[in-house]
Amino acid sequence: MVEAVQDAGVVVTGAGGGIGAALARRFAAEGARVVVNDLDAVRAKAVADEIGGIAVPGDASAIVAEARDALGGTVDVYCANAGLASGGTEAADEKVWALAWDVNVMAHVRAAQELLPGWLERGSGRFVSTVSAAGLLTMIGAAPYSVTKHGAYAFAEWLSLTYRHRGVQVHAICPQGVRTDMLTASGSAGDLVLAPTAIEPDDVADALFKGIEEDRFLILPHPEVAEYYQARATTPDRWLANMNHIQQKWEAAR
Repeated sequence: MVEAVQDAGVVVTGAGGGIGAALARRFAAEGARVVVNDLDAVRAKAVADEIGGIAVPGDASAIVAEARDALGGTVDVYCANAGLASGGTEAADEKVWALAWDVNVMAHVRAAQELLPGWLERGSGRFVSTVSAAGLLTMIGAAPYSVTKHGAYAFAEWLSLTYRHRGVQVHAICPQGVRTDMLTASGSAGDLVLAPTAIEPDDVADALFKGIEEDRFLILPHPEVAEYYQARATTPDRWLANMNHIQQKWEAAR
């Protein structure tokens, strides 16, 4: 059992399935009191009933106050897990770009605005951001997703460097392929890049809890992402050439 989360009030957004449901189950198994959020009220209730949690369906950007009340007044851990996998190039409709920005970045910002005053006053709080390896690297065929996931990572990083000394702990989870509906919806690009090394949602939850125990910011359920990230930083032209080769391979197969 991880002492840091026992009896903690936890909110997991986008928890009707996939990574969110796995996180909710793991927090509950570790003794936390869990609010399960999802746009789909039926799926949120199903997961909440399964784990003895509380379903608070709705837009992840607007449920912090309701979730806080459901937990008796305090949110100790907030998992900003809800995300939108928007494909397309720079030519994607501006509405697609705006929605990706709203869900993948601004929902995190709005949650932090609600949570930080209380966390800073009492000197403790934990913010978990499900970013994706696309936020450290990129993803072919998915400009809105890649760009906004970079934003989600940057915001998590900023929270950590700004409030770490005041008791706010931040974790950025950056998996590659995970066997969820989102992977299925990623189509041929996901089949090429993500599916061969895809892991289960429970593996992501395991990686997070190991990171919590070790007090690590960056959570990499796929360890090889660290090597890719290092290559991107140290030899960016070579890394981009390799990624362009994958792009060409994808285009040839379509």
